[in-house]
Amino acid sequence: MEKDLPNFKELLNIINKLRGNEGCPWDQKQTNKSLSKYLREESQELLEAIAKEDSLEICEELGDLLFVIMLLCKINEEQKKFTLNDMLLTIKDKLIRRHPHVFAGKAVGDEESLRKQWLEIKAKEKK
Repeated sequence: MEKDLPNFKELLNIINKLRGNEGCPWDQKQTNKSLSKYLREESQELLEAIAKEDSLEICEELGDLLFVIMLLCKINEEQKKFTLNDMLLTIKDKLIRRHPHVFAGKAVGDEESLRKQWLEIKAKEKK
């Protein structure tokens, strides 16, 4: 993965501009609910690209999906619900918790043991 991610930062700037006062009317009016349709569509298009094993199409569809996800983050940030950084911290912490065999030195057996461990940790988190 790229170290500085200049294109990620530029994408953030583009989304801010699209949602800003001088931005795009379509982007400005989007909500969590209105974007759910696009989240579903872009996910389906990505799955189709993966099924075809078309790396160029996978790349494009991942970008489309990332845009919708980042737009959702921006909307929630504007509503003071959470920020992109909050979302990143949440997933980072979850991945560390759910991989104790990688981050906490816990021994693990086969793939089935990993799956069982994952489900047990997930069940504890949901309580």
